[in-house]
Amino acid sequence: MLGIIGPRGVGKTTMILQQIKENLDSKKALYVSADDMYFSENRLFDLADDFYKNAGEHLFIDEIHKYNDWSRELKNIYDSFPTLKIVFTGSSVLDILKGSSDLSRRAIIYKLQGLSFREYLKFYHNYELEAYSLEQIVNNEVKLENIQHPLPLFNDYLKRGYYPFGIEDEMDLRLGQIIVQTLESDIPQYANLNVGTGRKLKRLLSIIAESVPFKPNFSKLSAMIGVSRNSLDDYFSYMEKAGLIAQLRNETTGIRGLGKVDKVYLDNTNVIFNLVRDKSNIGNLRETFFFNQMRVENEVTSSRKADFVIDDYTFEVGGKNKQQNQIEKDGKSFLVKDDIEYGYRNVIPLWAFGFNY
Repeated sequence: MLGIIGPRGVGKTTMILQQIKENLDSKKALYVSADDMYFSENRLFDLADDFYKNAGEHLFIDEIHKYNDWSRELKNIYDSFPTLKIVFTGSSVLDILKGSSDLSRRAIIYKLQGLSFREYLKFYHNYELEAYSLEQIVNNEVKLENIQHPLPLFNDYLKRGYYPFGIEDEMDLRLGQIIVQTLESDIPQYANLNVGTGRKLKRLLSIIAESVPFKPNFSKLSAMIGVSRNSLDDYFSYMEKAGLIAQLRNETTGIRGLGKVDKVYLDNTNVIFNLVRDKSNIGNLRETFFFNQMRVENEVTSSRKADFVIDDYTFEVGGKNKQQNQIEKDGKSFLVKDDIEYGYRNVIPLWAFGFNY
């Protein structure tokens, strides 16, 4: 049993439909959406039972979070039909391993991200390029075969390339709908919050979007939004899981991810352009891109002297005229510059960090 979780719009449904169409015998594969009206009067387990008895082999269940008691049903299906291969998708807001039944020993969970700059080049423009490790990137080993000038492509990626549907028309309209649905429906539904919470979440997201970047003052925010400090922490957590924001924590020893929140960014640059249009701050765009791309394969924390720390590397992000005065000359500190095509010594082009996955 495989689970694929991720924010709205990153391509979960399309991917499993493609898998059925291109790689499986359609007579032995079944796709269902858990929010179908069929399940208002029928159990998922009974459907799986009928499918299995009719020689079904691959069961794909989309949007499992919209089915009541989903975790128990999945557990029972898994235990009752040992040769049935099950794939389910779910919202990233939902902690799939915290259902009422233990799926952690039964399901392998994958988190689906939006497209990296490298994946955008393949999906939008059919350039076949390999992924690079962080060490290869900082050593300026990223090679662009058949791409002489990466910056026009990079700037297009920042506006529409993170989501696969950006290749189609009406990108702004569709992304706007995703943001509204996430705030007004998904988060309140999954977190058992009242409908009025959606308005507070929209207000909070608006404040973050207009900041450069946002350094949270939780006491002040609590008063502005009209919620308690604890509720505010929850709101930030829900929006982060939903793929709308990303929280950058400071360097701490001990358990990963428990540092104090130092800065809050919108999740990706496409969301920035959707919410603030051409008013987006260029420095905020650059930092958002770096954090968004590098957090997939690395633990990224804030730096006391520069912008980001990954392992023992320090990064300062800026434009082509950015100077070295904020970073150490220690072989582990790097200047990440936008608006340059190629790197040299400890100067790395910003676009190169889009090749880490």
